[in-house]
Amino acid sequence: MFDAFSTALSALNATSTAISIVGNNLANLNTTGYKSDDVQFYDLLSQQIGGATSAGSVGTGVGPAQASKVFTQGSIQQTGGPLDAAISGDGFFMVRDSIGQTLYTRAGDFSLTANGTLQTVTGEKVQGWNAAAGAINLAAPVGDITIPVNGVVPATPTGNVSLTANLDGRPAVGATGASFSSPVQVVDSQGATHILTFAFTKTGANAWSYTVTIPAGDLAAGGTTTAASGNLTFDATGQLLTPASGAGPVTLNVNGLADGANNMAIKWNLYSGTAGLLTQFAQNSGVSGTAQDGFQAGQIAKIAMGNNGIITATYSNGQQSPIAQLALASIRNPSTMLSVGNNNLLPTIDTSAPAVGAADSGGRGTVTGGALETSTVDIAAQFTNLMSFQRSYEASSKVITTTDQMMQTLINLKQ
Repeated sequence: MFDAFSTALSALNATSTAISIVGNNLANLNTTGYKSDDVQFYDLLSQQIGGATSAGSVGTGVGPAQASKVFTQGSIQQTGGPLDAAISGDGFFMVRDSIGQTLYTRAGDFSLTANGTLQTVTGEKVQGWNAAAGAINLAAPVGDITIPVNGVVPATPTGNVSLTANLDGRPAVGATGASFSSPVQVVDSQGATHILTFAFTKTGANAWSYTVTIPAGDLAAGGTTTAASGNLTFDATGQLLTPASGAGPVTLNVNGLADGANNMAIKWNLYSGTAGLLTQFAQNSGVSGTAQDGFQAGQIAKIAMGNNGIITATYSNGQQSPIAQLALASIRNPSTMLSVGNNNLLPTIDTSAPAVGAADSGGRGTVTGGALETSTVDIAAQFTNLMSFQRSYEASSKVITTTDQMMQTLINLKQ
């Protein structure tokens, strides 16, 4: 009879713990990246009554309920947050806490500190690789991701320029319309812009001369304003004939800039493949497009998390470059890790060694930028479990009440 008390009491304790586990699941219904806990029970050692057969085996109750995390995939919800990240598949984000421990999490709601360190909402530092000279070395050790919030990208001087235009073949030499000019902006090594003027003059049937000039005010004393000059010829169908496509680009030499920038040797590309970019048709002269590959210096204007955890900076000059990439860890037995709060997990002695690498490699899953993984808690399943555990608790309480009544009856018999 006394065993009945202890058996029922073990059930009350286990069921009470189970209800707490369910309550914790429900409390984290909206927690980013939270993995629901499953409740596990196991029976206690049986005692033998009246011999060593199974018929005489009587259980002594239930052991303490245990929580086991179930690492199923949560749904991916688009948030538009510039630094939000969600993992699809296996893998964990790596973070470092204030005492230097490496922890693991599925919550990707990251933000920046004042000095540009990428961190979780609770202050742990996100781990990954920082770019050097615009390149990310995934073979390097992981470390704190630091965004150069005041970073700049240096100017890129123009190295190539092209002009897509038609020169009107109808006017006679020297007549109105037998000349045409168009400006093209280029960038020097200091990021200053200059206007090159491409001037074309008809010199004969299917023949034109060209001169490329720069304003005298952009040059120091003694500089020449002419960057290049030469002649063009077209065939009877208006296609560029000379310079021939195999002759290579025309070099535009800009020397002695007033701002002290480096001399420039710009390649003027007259062809795209074998197709000439200049034509001579019986249409008004005009430019349909210009291109040059120089950029002015720029500061970071926008930072965004891209796919596979690559953080890209957009600069004020329109350029983009990767500045960091998140590290992911693959852990074969994640259920052995210990929950330490703040959405973080700590490996235990039973946890296999994490395999660290980039997203979408080694079974580490993929990363979607601007999104978060939602909690895996199923509210309907949790309330069903809650009602089941409540009935179990009531039944165990009834066992204790019944046993107490039997004890009172036994005491009354003695009296």
